Amino acid sequence: MVRPPSGPAARTFANPVLPGTHPDPSICRVPGATRADGTLAPDDYYLVTSTFEYFPGLPVFHSRDLVTWTPVGHAIHRTDQVDLSSVPSSGGLYAATIRHHAGTFYVVTTLVHTQGQGGHLLVTATDPAGPWSDPVWLEGDGIDPSLFVDTAGLDDGARVWLTATRLADPGEWEGQTEVWLRELDLAAGAFVGPEHVLWRGALHGAVWAEGPHLYRVGDHYYLLASEGGTEHQHAVSVARADAVTGPYTGNPANPVLTHRHLGRDFPVVGVGHGDLVETAAGEWWMVLLGSRPYGGYFPNLGRETFLAPVVWEDGWPVVAPGVGHVAGNFPLPDVGARLPGAGAASRGGASAQRAVAVPGDASGETPGDASVEASAVVVRETFDGTSGDALGLAWNQVRTGDRFWSLTERPGHLRLALLPATLSDVATPAFLGRRQEHRDVDLTVRVDVDPAGPGEWAGLAVRQSEEAWIAAIVTRAAPGAAGAPGGRELLVVERFGGEEVVVGRAALGLLGLAQGPVDVVLQAAGQEYAFGVETGDGFVAVATVHGGRLSSPEAGGFLGVWLGPYATGRGTATATVADVERVEYGGL
Repeated sequence: MVRPPSGPAARTFANPVLPGTHPDPSICRVPGATRADGTLAPDDYYLVTSTFEYFPGLPVFHSRDLVTWTPVGHAIHRTDQVDLSSVPSSGGLYAATIRHHAGTFYVVTTLVHTQGQGGHLLVTATDPAGPWSDPVWLEGDGIDPSLFVDTAGLDDGARVWLTATRLADPGEWEGQTEVWLRELDLAAGAFVGPEHVLWRGALHGAVWAEGPHLYRVGDHYYLLASEGGTEHQHAVSVARADAVTGPYTGNPANPVLTHRHLGRDFPVVGVGHGDLVETAAGEWWMVLLGSRPYGGYFPNLGRETFLAPVVWEDGWPVVAPGVGHVAGNFPLPDVGARLPGAGAASRGGASAQRAVAVPGDASGETPGDASVEASAVVVRETFDGTSGDALGLAWNQVRTGDRFWSLTERPGHLRLALLPATLSDVATPAFLGRRQEHRDVDLTVRVDVDPAGPGEWAGLAVRQSEEAWIAAIVTRAAPGAAGAPGGRELLVVERFGGEEVVVGRAALGLLGLAQGPVDVVLQAAGQEYAFGVETGDGFVAVATVHGGRLSSPEAGGFLGVWLGPYATGRGTATATVADVERVEYGGL
């Protein structure tokens, strides 16, 4: 049995390894290639998370230490791959699985609640940064598909299996699901052979046994799945069998990981949806999702990606041994220095595969001796043209890739069209968001806009869904408005419970901002979201809103918060544009 490193000198890392809304993580390892001198390059790890209605979708991350992750691309990055245009919030691209076999990366996912083609789909790439292929649509019910490549007992080649989960029919209780399995011909993009039902959950009465993944370890096949729903009752369970098609027997110690017994005041809740990976050193690790409520039971940051050590005892995985939760620090993974010809100790069917080049990471070295801890972050976007007419990988639109923005029409600025669509519509509003990753956040959007009337808005927004958002926008007051008749003003507007309410307003002329660019500011300290403007005398708050209403327990759905520039004509087409000179995100 291999245990994770320990002792006072062990280097540690802090969870989550991917803060902000990065749910349903899936991971794969690509063994390093043999160098000219006979040594082996470091292994590469790739991870994908779900994105629901956001575009581009399914971000792909790279790491060589399992802790420090760098985005390299998206598996869904072209508008002709899938149709997200009609999906409501928390619809769209559900949990995905990433696997690598024989030089090709595979991502399989499910598109739900679309008026276009939906269901299970598979995309491929030889480079995880893309381009990714057009989707191959697969038959089969349910959600959360996963691929398992089995080479055990085969001298040449492999058998590929797909698992997914669906509602049991008939079910013994409401919400009972079943995990099904079928062999997949990758070349043909079609199933072959019969279907097998593997699992209906570890506990009698358990709901939503989902997120299944299969592995071969030693002489057994292991099925990892979560149940209880992806909220507070979430739990990870495991079963094993002698054959991939079953029958599967549950671990007597199930669930192998849950936080539901720790209460709602515990710093991390709702853990589940895990995926396993083994390092070259023989260590096993699990990536999983969890949420961190703050200021009450309000997990505004959404479901984030965590990392936990796993050991094997009596033929079963033990997650976070000796601790039983993922809220604290863990020793850094030992990703191993492999000798030529050496493979992972117990991963049945593993084979050497080519290394994949990662842009900007040519050293081939793993991180230094410093512990990896959460720290303050400042990200400043100046739109200076150094990236051409492309946005960074952190930015998302809602639903489609429609180009309502330009980086070239006014050099040094991000130009936004004031589209008719608003954040309340199931459409693509002129909103560019990045995930809120910190509890305390300062966001500044410097916008230059000359609204023609009170129906034209531009500024910043904080979005959870169509029914839960807050915006601080520059607009033009109506001619008869008190305080700023016909002049520019800042409005703070919130939408909750189906109603938009103006919660604050300020005449910008009285603040010395009658014309020219305006620094629209969000200062979030915990659940106190203060919106206002920056003047020559400092920050002037116009309204403060309780941010807890943006969290999924209050607003519903599966998502946390995105924030960034926003512009709209509020139902009317207009020639007015908003030029964003700078966006600065500071998180602590």
